[in-house]
Amino acid sequence: MARLLKAAKLKVSAACIEDIDWRTSRGLDRALITSLASGDWIRHGRNLLITGATGCGKTWLACALAHQAVRSGFSALYVRAARLFDELQVAHGDGSFSRRLTQLAKVDVLVLDDFALSPIGAAERNDLLELLDDRVGTRSTIITSQLPLRTWHSYLNDPTLADAILDRVAHSSHKIELKVSRSMRDTGAEPKA
Repeated sequence: MARLLKAAKLKVSAACIEDIDWRTSRGLDRALITSLASGDWIRHGRNLLITGATGCGKTWLACALAHQAVRSGFSALYVRAARLFDELQVAHGDGSFSRRLTQLAKVDVLVLDDFALSPIGAAERNDLLELLDDRVGTRSTIITSQLPLRTWHSYLNDPTLADAILDRVAHSSHKIELKVSRSMRDTGAEPKA
């Protein structure tokens, strides 16, 4: 487990589902979180989409669920979307793109954090489709975003690729829309889900 946790590179390595703050009303469904903790969604290659405003605990919750996956014996990897797209651009240039996609396709739970924070170009859209296509139905992806899911199609700004990407990521996925009246960072404590 220590090896899997180290390889996961979780942004919040101490996040775990036992520490979820249920008192804060943010739209967390206890039954859904309990179901996700069992790992069946991973065994069935389903995705998880977590949306909400800045500071509501999206990253923390994603890391807690990835941590739980590791404790259940699954591999996981955390990466910010912008950094992954940069890494894939470099991989195109040095000839390692196919190898990197193969590596990512083997990760049981890929956490793609802060999706849609900045404009997306044609190269990033194509890379995202390739990444998701390799994982669809066989591996699970957690995507966090400030944008509500209903706006992702227009954000992707290419109707054909947007349809293909959303078909692969949103089809049979679990969705959590976090709500918060103020940023959880305002308390001075680390955000908790």
